[in-house]
Amino acid sequence: MVSTKTNNPMTHPDEPQPPAAARRPRRALGALIAIAGLVLLAALAWYLTHRPAAAPTPGAPGGMPIGVGPRGGFGAGRGGAPPSTVAVVRARRADVPVFLDSLGTVTPVATVTVRPQVSGVLLKVLFTEGQLVTKGQLLAQIDPRPFELALMQATGARQRDEAQLQNARLTLERYQTLLKQDSIARQDVDTQDALVRQLEGTVITDRANEGTARLNLDYTRIVAPVAGRVGLRAVDAGNLISATDANGVAVITQLAPIDVQFTIPQDRVQEVMQRLSAGALPARAFDRTRSALLAEGRFATLDNQVDTTTGTVKGKARFANDKGALFPSQFVNLQLELRTIGDAIVVPLSALRNGPNGDFVYVLNDDRTVSQRAVTRGPATAERVVIASGLQPGEPVVTEGADRLKDGASVQLAADIASAPGRAASRPRGASAPDGGWPRGGAARAQRGEHGASAPSP
Repeated sequence: MVSTKTNNPMTHPDEPQPPAAARRPRRALGALIAIAGLVLLAALAWYLTHRPAAAPTPGAPGGMPIGVGPRGGFGAGRGGAPPSTVAVVRARRADVPVFLDSLGTVTPVATVTVRPQVSGVLLKVLFTEGQLVTKGQLLAQIDPRPFELALMQATGARQRDEAQLQNARLTLERYQTLLKQDSIARQDVDTQDALVRQLEGTVITDRANEGTARLNLDYTRIVAPVAGRVGLRAVDAGNLISATDANGVAVITQLAPIDVQFTIPQDRVQEVMQRLSAGALPARAFDRTRSALLAEGRFATLDNQVDTTTGTVKGKARFANDKGALFPSQFVNLQLELRTIGDAIVVPLSALRNGPNGDFVYVLNDDRTVSQRAVTRGPATAERVVIASGLQPGEPVVTEGADRLKDGASVQLAADIASAPGRAASRPRGASAPDGGWPRGGAARAQRGEHGASAPSP
């Protein structure tokens, strides 16, 4: 029998191999060493992440500002949650205008469909589509020749009957003279008098026919009844047109002045009426996004009844529309300035909160805590609200980060974090301004309700 024996180049045939029982303790010892190393590493990581930081020397280079804890919070203790980061704005006094906003539709003062008054062949069209025309401007011309002939015929009939009337009157005068001389019967005089009256009526009829013929001749010139913009052309030269055509020759829409129709809630009708008694009520029309002012005008009138389906009253405001910014059937945002509240206490709209007990604000105390203060709100604009009671001018109120607060909670300011050493150069965008959060730029920006934005909570 041949013996097959594989020679391992890594082992030597003469070297003795250890038994399997001796190799098992070595493997167990290596596993224990590995487990011990992992335990030491885990313990070291836990120590590094949970150890207390040494309190830095106040004012030392590279140290944290006074009051900032190891995690950037004011007064954050070992293992405690850091205070919430908030932004504050001081309440201030300002004049606040009270507006009534409504969605309106631009409606022209007049929309006229120009139709011919007589039938005939259209000779000329003297306007272009979209042209601005003036009142009395010639738009089209109908063939006038048939109407000129009709006028001549009516004029001839009038002149003939007027001559007969003149002759009858002279005859009547002779008969009356003969009657005084008792040379003619009274019956002949009365008959001649009746003939004169008959011819007088005939002449009046002739004059009316002549006037009708002259008017029809004038109707061959189609003119613009109002000033405005001409729409798309409905007929071309060479067509036979008549007064019964539904589309007419053109449609003219008056653009200046122009009205905006809107609705007013029935609860504010009396307020509008009281304002009207004091004088003209200014009105402004904005575009769909309320970003651009289109035109300025004044309130015109109110409807005479309330719409029971919507609880509103229709109103109209009139605008000169000299620049043509308002277009018929355009949707705009209408704003009526009802009154102005002078020297009112205002805060940003984001500072006002609402709870089960009503409106409130968070007021920042000197010890970096906040107090929940109940307030009474007044009229509001898009960015600020009037505080009727419960707040004094100059008191700081929280505008950002109030969702995580409660009465007596500790807070830190975004502006303080931004001014810390090493971070002053990278101040967060929107951090509270040094003047209490309201932007620089004078009373003009305060009138618009603009307030300084604050940095959001990290």
